[in-house]
Amino acid sequence: MKFSVQQGNITTVSADAIIVNLFDEVVKPSGATGAVDVALNSQISDLISSGDVSGKLGKTTVLYPASGAIAAKRVIIVGLGSALDFDLQAIRRATAASVARARELGCKTVASIVHGAGIGNLDAQSAAEALAEGALLGEYQADLHKSARRSNNIEAVEIVEFDSQKLAAIDAGIAAGVAQGVATNKTRDLVNQPPNICTPSYLAAQAQALADNSNLSLEILDAADLEAEKMGAFLGVTQGSAEPPKLIILRHTPENVDTDAKPIVLVGKGITFDTGGYTMKTGAGMLTMKSDMGGAAAVFGAMQAIDALALNIPVIGLIPTCENMISGHSYRPSDVLTAANGKTIEIISTDAEGRLILADTLVYAQRLKPKVVIDLATLTGAAMVALGQGQAAALFTADKQTLQNLNDAAEESGERIWHMPLYPEYSDYMRRSPVADLRNSPNDRYGGVGTSAAFLKEFVGDMTWAHIDIASVAWLPSGKAVKPLGPSGATGYGVRLLTKYIRNLI
Repeated sequence: MKFSVQQGNITTVSADAIIVNLFDEVVKPSGATGAVDVALNSQISDLISSGDVSGKLGKTTVLYPASGAIAAKRVIIVGLGSALDFDLQAIRRATAASVARARELGCKTVASIVHGAGIGNLDAQSAAEALAEGALLGEYQADLHKSARRSNNIEAVEIVEFDSQKLAAIDAGIAAGVAQGVATNKTRDLVNQPPNICTPSYLAAQAQALADNSNLSLEILDAADLEAEKMGAFLGVTQGSAEPPKLIILRHTPENVDTDAKPIVLVGKGITFDTGGYTMKTGAGMLTMKSDMGGAAAVFGAMQAIDALALNIPVIGLIPTCENMISGHSYRPSDVLTAANGKTIEIISTDAEGRLILADTLVYAQRLKPKVVIDLATLTGAAMVALGQGQAAALFTADKQTLQNLNDAAEESGERIWHMPLYPEYSDYMRRSPVADLRNSPNDRYGGVGTSAAFLKEFVGDMTWAHIDIASVAWLPSGKAVKPLGPSGATGYGVRLLTKYIRNLI
């Protein structure tokens, strides 16, 4: 999908479809939609009066103009919802819905106005960025291994703006939105890959391809390196798998940044398949466990977007990746592992494996002297119980500025987070092992999301740190009330949140 921006009147643009909008409860359309309505002899107004067209968010109506009325073959009217509730996420949802409808109709070329940049009173650059993201996310399909892949892709999206003074801002917004949308869809591809393909070695190869085609540098630590680093928690998880583990390190180092500048460090949990180990999941519970590397994929996508945007700030992405399998070599409940910082861990549940690989990686992050470290992980089902599937990720941080910065990024990106407490009692609870410094899981079903964060905190040292549990938002099955931007399955959550967070720091 290629984007272009031009100045003009959308009624004169030749395309398979043009996309205009409508707020809920509007009786007489104005702006670009009003211009199309005039060209169509008040057809839109008449359909509003009859109740056949509404501005409900994401609702689309297709009109076929009489020959010569306008240049386009079709008009797609998309609802923006209530004007009082209108925001950047509404732009993404409306654009995703309208682009999906255009694709269903077999359109190859579409033209659209920038929703919200006129009577919506939103900043033109931000609105254009949201539009590009919505278009790319809405057009995505997870047909990676279909023998006949979808052929009705939209090839070109032309953004039409009447006010020439807004063109530069719209150009910049589209460029940012494309970088973030493409990276999010790459993240979706990684998560949607089956686990026989997306192994730790596959992720490492994908990282190598990214580094070869970008300004990112790459280092990959293998099992021998992890042993040299005394990462006993990480190695304990992977010892039951025939697939070798990897610690993938991607670096974004701008040329004109002070060499002493502290980097932002992003850490992503990369369990490419999680059986639960000897604390085995149910068959149904395993069906989506290829998505247990959603945090790793989000960091991968964020690094891709950061490079594409050439952000003037050093960023390092750490991706610990392995499988959690069952064999005669697998770690067991009651085993004691020693992490890289020397702390010993009693294994209560082999299904609490993600925190173990993150623990050693967080210790490794300390040597990078980061300004802040943020980890993303599909860590607990408890986060889903607490916040609901598809609603928000669970955020833990004790740093007020990091909290504010992440909240701002969540508001702007539409990737929601909710701040959760790090009570000292959670840490006390995780220290109640009779045989080791810590236990890796509480021995009951309560407080799972808070205690998991408290466990990770034991490996942070004095770093400024935030933990984001994305288990509730990284993957959405079909039929859920909260729909992703695009099809069910991998959402790509985290790419836009992290990228926006870092952009705002510059």
